[in-house]
Amino acid sequence: MKTEDFRITQYALGELHGKDCEEFERELAASEELQHELEQTIAMSDRLAGLPRDEDTLTDRQRENLRNACAIECTNRKQRQTVQRVLAYAALVMGGIILATMSLPAITASLSKPSPAMLAQLEARRERKAEEVQVAAEKPQTMVAAAATPPALGDVAKTVPATDTPAEQTKSDSLAMALSANNLPVQELEQNSKKLLADGSASAAVTISMAPSVPTATMTAAPGNLEKTKEIVSGNVPLVGRLFASQAPATRGAARDQLDARAGTVRDEDRYRDRAINEARGMFNTETYDAIADNPFRETKGNELSTFSIDVDTASYANVRRFLQSEQLPPAGAVRIEELVNYFGYDYPQPTNGQPFSVNVEVSKAPWAPQHDLVRIALKGQEIAKGDRGPANLVFLIDVSGSMQPANKLPLLKRSLKALVQNLAPDDRVAIVVYAGSSGLVLPSTPGKDKTRILEALDNLEAGGSTNGAQGITLAYQTARENFLKGGNNRVILCTDGDFNVGVTNQSDLTDLIERERASGVFLSVLGFGEGNLKDSTMEKLADKGNGNYAYIDSFAEGRKVLVEQMNSTLFTIAKDVKVQVEFNPAQVAGYRLIGYENRILAKEDFNDDRKDAGEIGAGHTVTALYEVVPAGQPLPNRPSVDPLKYSEPAPAAEIDRKSSGDLLTVKLRYKAPDGDTSKLIEVPVKNTPVAFDEASADLQFAAAVAAFGMKLRNSPYAGDLSWSEIQKIARRNLGEDPGSYRAEFLTLIEKAARLQSGK
Repeated sequence: MKTEDFRITQYALGELHGKDCEEFERELAASEELQHELEQTIAMSDRLAGLPRDEDTLTDRQRENLRNACAIECTNRKQRQTVQRVLAYAALVMGGIILATMSLPAITASLSKPSPAMLAQLEARRERKAEEVQVAAEKPQTMVAAAATPPALGDVAKTVPATDTPAEQTKSDSLAMALSANNLPVQELEQNSKKLLADGSASAAVTISMAPSVPTATMTAAPGNLEKTKEIVSGNVPLVGRLFASQAPATRGAARDQLDARAGTVRDEDRYRDRAINEARGMFNTETYDAIADNPFRETKGNELSTFSIDVDTASYANVRRFLQSEQLPPAGAVRIEELVNYFGYDYPQPTNGQPFSVNVEVSKAPWAPQHDLVRIALKGQEIAKGDRGPANLVFLIDVSGSMQPANKLPLLKRSLKALVQNLAPDDRVAIVVYAGSSGLVLPSTPGKDKTRILEALDNLEAGGSTNGAQGITLAYQTARENFLKGGNNRVILCTDGDFNVGVTNQSDLTDLIERERASGVFLSVLGFGEGNLKDSTMEKLADKGNGNYAYIDSFAEGRKVLVEQMNSTLFTIAKDVKVQVEFNPAQVAGYRLIGYENRILAKEDFNDDRKDAGEIGAGHTVTALYEVVPAGQPLPNRPSVDPLKYSEPAPAAEIDRKSSGDLLTVKLRYKAPDGDTSKLIEVPVKNTPVAFDEASADLQFAAAVAAFGMKLRNSPYAGDLSWSEIQKIARRNLGEDPGSYRAEFLTLIEKAARLQSGK
C-alpha cells in the first residue's frame, strides 16, 4: 500500500468505520511500516495539539460551571442540521491540516500485531485527548457539542475564536450566551446514542464559535448527557476495544455496564449539575412566578369578615423542593405557603352528618409570636373507596413540543401517566390529545381494560416543534364532551411546562378559554414538568379557572403520589366552589391576618354569590388554613395609624354583648355538589379558648412549622423570631406515623434552606 494512504489519518482520527476499518486493521497487524506511519501521524497530531493555549486563566469554579453547562438541549431542526454539517466540516479540515504538515516515511517491514510501545503511546494520547475535550468545554468564547457515543481515537476539536464579546461579561456568562445562541442539539445526540453505540460508530467533538448576532434563547438542561459523554471520553471504554472492530461487542457491553452502574445516583448528580448549569446560564432562565405580597394584619373593627377560596394545589411545595435539592433558594414568588401546608396529609376526622367534608377548628398560641393566637381551620373530604367511585372519562392533554424533550419532562410525564393507567378501573376511559405547533387526537377514548393499547400510545409519543396550547385545550375539551359520562368524573389532565408560544399565548386569553370550557362540566387537572422555562403562574391560573388542581411533578415518586396514591383526591371532585368566610368578634380580636392564600382572596359579597367561582375539594382531600390573631387590647404589628374620621359617627353598640358570648369567631362555608348550581351553607362557632402551642395537636404544630418555614424562606416581614433549628425541632417532634416519609423529607429541606440562606 502507499504511505500517502488517507486511511492512516482517518484511522488515527477515529473516522474509519465498518469494513474499511476491519480491512485496515488487518493490514496494520501485518505491517510494521504501516504501524510506524500511524505512530508518526499520531505524533504530529500531538505536536499540533500541544501548542500554547490560554484556557488556564479560568478558575476551578468556572471550569466546573462551564463543563456542566454543555448539557443543553435544542429543538430547532434547522440549527440541528447546521451543526451536523459543521461537525463533518471540522473533522475534514483538521484531517487536512495534519496531512499537510506531516512527513510520510517509507514502509520497511511487517509485524504480526501492533507493538506494546505503540499501544502505550496510543493510551497516553487518548488520555490527553480526553483532557482536551474537557478544556474545550471550559473555553468561554466557544462551546462543545459532544456526541453521546464512544469517541474514537483522535477526537477532533476545531476551535474558532469568537468576536465582539462584551468586555465586562464574565467567561462563564460568555459561554452561557454561546450555548443559548447556537442552541446545539446535544439532547438529540444523546437520544441517538443507543443506536450509534449498538453499531460501534465512532464520534467526534467539535468546538463552535459564538455568533454574537444570533439571538439568545432559553437554555434547558439535558439531564445526564454530559456525564455519560465524559465517562466514555475519559476512558471507561477500553483502548483495545476502540482500536479493533472485532472487539467492539465487548466494548459496547462495558460501556453499557458503566452507564447502568450509575442508575442509582443519576438523580442526585443531575440536581448538582443543574445547579451549576443555572449559575452558568444566569439570565437565561425564563421561569415565571407571580409576585406575592403577604396578607397584612387587618383591624377587626370595620373588617370583621375575611373571605377566601380554598386551595388544594400542591405544586409550590414540590417546586420549592426541586430548588432546594438543586442547592438553590427558590424565588419568593414560588413559595405559596398554603400549598406548602396542604402538601401534607393530616389526621382530620371524617364527616359524619351527610356532608361531603368535615369542618374542624383549633386555637393555640402562635410559635413565632407567642403573644398572638394561631387559628387552624381544617377540612376533610369524604373518603371514597376505589370500587365505590363512579367511572372516569379522562383526556390526557400532553405537550409534545420541543421544549418537552429533557428527561424530567416528556419521559417523566409518560412514566407517571403509565402508573395512573395501570390503576384505572375497567370501565374508566382514556383519550390522548397531543399538541405542539398543532394538535391531534392520537388515541380515541379507550376503555381502561384495554391498558396495552393506552400504554403503547404513550410509548409512541415524541417531542418536537412549537407549543400551541390553546388549540390542544379546545380539542381536549371537545373529546371529553363527546365521551361525557353523566354522573361520572369527566376531566382533562393537562401535562406541560406551560411554555405556550404560538396560537393563543396571552395568559388572560388562555384563562378566558378555560373559563368558557369549564361550563361543559369537565374538570381540569394541571401537571407541571421540567425547569428553565416553567410557566408556573400560567399553569396555576389555568387550574384555578378550570375547576381543578395544580401539581408539579419533579420526580417519578411525586408522579406516583399525585396520580396513584392520591388518585381519588386528585381526580374525583366531591364539592366545588368551596368558599370560606370567617367573622371575627371585635370584642375578642383586635386584628388578624390570613397566612397564605394571597391569590385566593374574595370580596365579602362573593361569599353568597353562587356565580362566583372558587376552589374544589377531592375525595379524601385535607385542606388547612391558618390565621394569626391579635387578641383585643394589643396593637397590630406593622400597621401605620390612621387619623380619626371627621364626618362619620361611631357605629352603635351591638344589641348583644359580644364579649360575654365568649365567641372568638365563626367559620362559615359554602359549597356546591360537583354537578350542582346552588350552594349549601355550613356554620361553625368557635370559642375563645386557646391552648399553649406545645399542648396543641400534632397536626396543628406540624402545619405551623411548615407555615413558619414558608414565611422564613420568602423573607416575610411576619416570620417572627423562630430560628431554622426551632422550626425543625417543632416539625421533628410532630412527624406522627408519616406514611411515605414526606414529613421526614421536610426536615432535610429545612436544613438545606438554613444553609443556603446563611451562604454556607
